[in-house]
Amino acid sequence: MKNTESSAVRRGHRTKKLDLTGQRFGKLVVLGPAKNISSCTAWRCRCDCGRETVVMTKRLRDGHRTSCGCDREPLGETAAVGLASLTYVDGTCVEMIRTKTVRRNNTSGVPGVDWMMKKQRWRATICFKGTRHYLGSYKNYEDAVKARKMGEEKYHNSFVRQFEEEPDSAAPV
Repeated sequence: MKNTESSAVRRGHRTKKLDLTGQRFGKLVVLGPAKNISSCTAWRCRCDCGRETVVMTKRLRDGHRTSCGCDREPLGETAAVGLASLTYVDGTCVEMIRTKTVRRNNTSGVPGVDWMMKKQRWRATICFKGTRHYLGSYKNYEDAVKARKMGEEKYHNSFVRQFEEEPDSAAPV
């Protein structure tokens, strides 16, 4: 490659932004660009049901988002919730925090609580809107769990309540 080419081109990234305006992805029609989500390009889309939503380019193009969410069954019913039906708001998966999902690789039994071998302490953290918040380290497991529960109330529970009260104000991504 020539030295005059940009580093983005050398790494295989596009330097020219795609224009998806007017294109259809499932039930979504792209209306125009939206504010980026982290460093990802996002688009304002209108669903066939009439609701508007903001979706990242990669989710449109890889087929993970094909609607605003109107075609999914409510959580808790027998319908399988796949990647295409997860709702992200500012980098936070609403379904994951609503159901308090414990990941398969979790060893403490409580999300956000892990054992730090070198320090011989329990650490409590919580992720919200793309940021990991440190809630403290504790000698006792119970204290770390208590800190995590307080963090869930502060960050997750109020967010889920607001999302459920005003689902149109929080745009799924």
